Amino acid sequence: MAYGRKNIVKLNPFDYNIGFLGEGGIGKTTLIKEMCEKHLPDGGYLFVECGKEDGADALSDINHINCPDVDSEYNELTNSVGFDILLDDILTNKDSEYPNLKTVIIDTYDELRKILVPVVIKKHNRLHPDKKVVSIKSAFGGFMAGDDMVDEMLLDKLWSLKNVGVHFILIGHTRLHERTDNDTGATYVQLSSNVTDRSFNTIKTKLHFLGLAHIDRTIVKENVGKKTQGKVKSEVRKITFRDDNYSLDSKSRFAEIVENCEFSADAFYDSMVEAIKKEASKGQGGLKASENETKSFEEKEKKHAKTYSSSKKENTVNEEKNEELKSIIKARYSDASDKSKDKIKDIMSEYNFKKFSDDNIPTIALEKIVELLQD
Repeated sequence: MAYGRKNIVKLNPFDYNIGFLGEGGIGKTTLIKEMCEKHLPDGGYLFVECGKEDGADALSDINHINCPDVDSEYNELTNSVGFDILLDDILTNKDSEYPNLKTVIIDTYDELRKILVPVVIKKHNRLHPDKKVVSIKSAFGGFMAGDDMVDEMLLDKLWSLKNVGVHFILIGHTRLHERTDNDTGATYVQLSSNVTDRSFNTIKTKLHFLGLAHIDRTIVKENVGKKTQGKVKSEVRKITFRDDNYSLDSKSRFAEIVENCEFSADAFYDSMVEAIKKEASKGQGGLKASENETKSFEEKEKKHAKTYSSSKKENTVNEEKNEELKSIIKARYSDASDKSKDKIKDIMSEYNFKKFSDDNIPTIALEKIVELLQD
């Protein structure tokens, strides 16, 4: 078998990894919500507000959930759940509970990093009980190793969504960074993500589109007495995809993207679509081939998602839940009928474990046994 094939560009922007940066309050969440609601079916998107983000409270009918941490149980009052629990639910129940879900919006990327920091610290302390740490800077030997693990963990979690045909849009905040030109040694200022360059570059290299929302101001000099000062004459919100002056940290893997567009859901979406179409038209089959590939790809995603979710449901091991289920089984097993015990043996054989003390027993197997013992 010969591996490798010619790529045919898919035309749907939601099949790609998208980043959207901007200062707080500029309208990032509103714009992405409007874009998703216009171009995706009902249930086609999910805003995941991480940590202390709460911008969705001010938007009518936005489909959202808050993830203050990674492992908290669902709280109906606050509409919140742990990020890992949400992720597992999507991966396990995509076909039944999230049939139309196409993209997950992380609002914001920087807050998601924050809630993963304690997870990495906890992992270090579990693996190194004699060298426990309280700071991510000291985890796993220091020298940014802990931070690097946070970024890799974040990527792994986002990438897992692709197994069920779900892609992601990352929203992030901005701040000014001082840069040094490698050739001249001159310094300059660039507007970029408010996380460290090292962390942001980890995710930036994985994005197909990175739009940076900013305010383009026209400033004129005026004489005020004996002094000259700048006065804002006009200002307009813009989204930049490519900046040759490198003062705005943006990018696109599509060569024909416009430099910038107006700040609107339609302009943002249309700019990506046009860039994709221009690239697709260069292929041997042109746009028609890309249209067919997009339809074929999305059908394959649906089939793969169904298979993946089913397999994950059958093989997932929730250690904490397993302990609870084992306790219930232990308390009820002696009172079970011989017929029930025979059925329990069948379940154990089906899921390939001989003793309840075994590690890595699929949680669904124990759930089936508990259900059997309750009948």
